[in-house]
Amino acid sequence: MRKPISLALLLICLAPGVLFADSPEEKGLAIAQEDDRRDNGFGDFTADMLMTLRNRHGEESQRIIRNRTLEVPGDGDKSLVIFDKPRDVKGTALLNFAHKTGNDDQWLYLPALKRVKRISSANKSGSFMGSEFAYEDVTSQEVEKYTYRWIRDETHEGLECFVFERYPAYQNSGYTRQVVWLDKAEYRLLKIDFYDRKNSLLKTLIHKGYNKYLDKFWYPDEMFMENHQTGKTTLLVWSNYKFQNGLRDKDFNRNSLKRAR
Repeated sequence: MRKPISLALLLICLAPGVLFADSPEEKGLAIAQEDDRRDNGFGDFTADMLMTLRNRHGEESQRIIRNRTLEVPGDGDKSLVIFDKPRDVKGTALLNFAHKTGNDDQWLYLPALKRVKRISSANKSGSFMGSEFAYEDVTSQEVEKYTYRWIRDETHEGLECFVFERYPAYQNSGYTRQVVWLDKAEYRLLKIDFYDRKNSLLKTLIHKGYNKYLDKFWYPDEMFMENHQTGKTTLLVWSNYKFQNGLRDKDFNRNSLKRAR
């Protein structure tokens, strides 16, 4: 007797464009577009983060951070990242304006200097506050920022996944390409391998501990970035997600950097 098709598999097959994409490039783009479609409509959210930095000798330091994110229809998201502890970074804040095309806009407020510093597009590959996350990693990853190529389907951590490559379409990226694992059932990002400008494996990002919010949106509790070339790691533990707080554009401007508390 033929087994009935599962609901999860049916949803995958019916995902717009994915089943009927002709080339690996078209299929990769279709997967990314469906992932983006599922993440639209959250409005805004706030969350707390604990960042743990570890060097190759196992020595650790921690930072306590707050995040505010605003969805912008027709463009990339806006976000504000505020450091609360330890004392030497307290009050430091990063403002991100992600864009679908072209370079993102980023400003860093340094309380010791009492000034706002614009992050130039040439520095997007630089380390964000000493972590293994680059400035280009901490803004929203809009579909239009990349071109795509589906590689294969495979099982990862017990989940059936799409595996595809994405190539930065913006200038001054520190990466030639990224290999992405996205689970087929819920389109949750599970893993990314980052390749440097010499096309050597540089870093791996792992997402874990997903929870569902507003009966629709999946967000992870952990993001673990490992630098294979330096032996350093950064762990981000997210907590206290709160959605639809009524945040507005006025909460995300250069003045909001200086008054961030």
